[in-house]
Amino acid sequence: MARGDAVDAIVVGSGPNGLAAAVTLARAGLSVRVHEAAAEPGGGARTAELTLPGFRHDVCSAVHPMALASPFFRAFGLERRIELRVPELSFAHPLDGGRAGLAWRDFDRTVAGLGRDGRAYRRLLAQLVAHEAAVTEFTGSTLLRAPRHPLVAAGFGLRALEQGTPAWNLRFRGDVAPAMLTGVAAHAIRPLPSLGTAGTGLVLTTHAHARGWPIPVGGSGAIVAALVDDLVAHGGEVATDAAVDDLAALPPARAVLLDVTPRALARLAGDRLPARYRRALRGFRYGNAAAKVDFALAGPVPWADPAVAGAGTVHLGGTREEIAAGERDVARGRHPSSPYVLVSQPSTLDESRAPEGRHVLWTYTHVPAGSTLDPTEAVTRQVERFAPGFRDLVLASSSRSAEQMQAENPNYIGGDIASGAPSLAQLVRRPVLSPDPWRTPLAGVYLASASTPPGPGVHGLAGWHAAASALRHEFGLGMPRLAP
Repeated sequence: MARGDAVDAIVVGSGPNGLAAAVTLARAGLSVRVHEAAAEPGGGARTAELTLPGFRHDVCSAVHPMALASPFFRAFGLERRIELRVPELSFAHPLDGGRAGLAWRDFDRTVAGLGRDGRAYRRLLAQLVAHEAAVTEFTGSTLLRAPRHPLVAAGFGLRALEQGTPAWNLRFRGDVAPAMLTGVAAHAIRPLPSLGTAGTGLVLTTHAHARGWPIPVGGSGAIVAALVDDLVAHGGEVATDAAVDDLAALPPARAVLLDVTPRALARLAGDRLPARYRRALRGFRYGNAAAKVDFALAGPVPWADPAVAGAGTVHLGGTREEIAAGERDVARGRHPSSPYVLVSQPSTLDESRAPEGRHVLWTYTHVPAGSTLDPTEAVTRQVERFAPGFRDLVLASSSRSAEQMQAENPNYIGGDIASGAPSLAQLVRRPVLSPDPWRTPLAGVYLASASTPPGPGVHGLAGWHAAASALRHEFGLGMPRLAP
């Protein structure tokens, strides 16, 4: 296919959601072209040498809690296409004094390690872990659809009400279990406690104890490569360096699926959109930001608690109260003196990521939207707090402020890697209140990004749902088989 040729479907944007949509459409027998503005596909799910030769870093996402649980990736057979290494220790949460909370895949082992709060942790999470597939089902699509497992959904809702309100400390006596839960909830980059952060924390913690949080061998780019390979094998193509500035400039297609933000959709479609829908897109709110630092290290991170070294993910920031205070500062437009930092050292699981004996360290921290601050010193100081001697291991680093995050990926408005604040309101209305929020009022045009349900994460579900809607409405087709 030449770039100007007519096709059945065009996908704009080649992040995991855009590629999931493209793969689904191509597997249904349609001709599909993906337009990507960057020089290579993948969006935030790319892997590159950012510091020194031979050190391969993930550009945005590194650890993938939904890689094994996502219905799309399960249908696609991702774990049969690439190697996913799942650490026994899903995440760790260091505290001062050399202590740490350890969230093992083994739920009982985690409970046993929490002492007097173990029983409370079990009561909070046991039902969700036992019914992880049901949790994934009702949180993996629009919340307007009736869940197939209403009792599990109700239990999830009650727990979110507890952990999303000032009642979040009532069941605990110590500081370790609350800190662990807060470290996961803070992934949402929102003030704590809130219903949106509680929901995020409960879902991710459920996956940590059910299937685990895997790391792809070779980096996140391996996921993108598997999707592109399947697309090409079924007749599709990816056109890179192919920015789209106006929907009218696209070649003819029966369906156009956009892995872009609502703001970009409003710009691409202009006054062709109904005024009410256009107002809804412009009223969509973007959240606080992430700033990122990648390190090339001479050796593994010297955690004060050696057990932390076995974790695929580490949450830094101290106690529940410290993290909540830091997230409040971010929401008020201030840079916290003690920031929340999310850390992964994938080279402990995947030796291909760094030269022999060396390591890569992936980190990001939370900052106000649009921040221009270089986060290197703040992140280094927080890692050093829980791993004395860390500074001495740094061979090189590469940082990106929130402003630079947006410059690299236009979907990260102001550095918002969630492509829209994951508040409760915007998880229900993302970006509009509809049982089919992926379908726009423009004939044949669909929104297929993290700005639609189920929201952020490398899971492909937003693109998969958008493709299902397009297949149904534009082509009269059902969902195809995706397995290898």
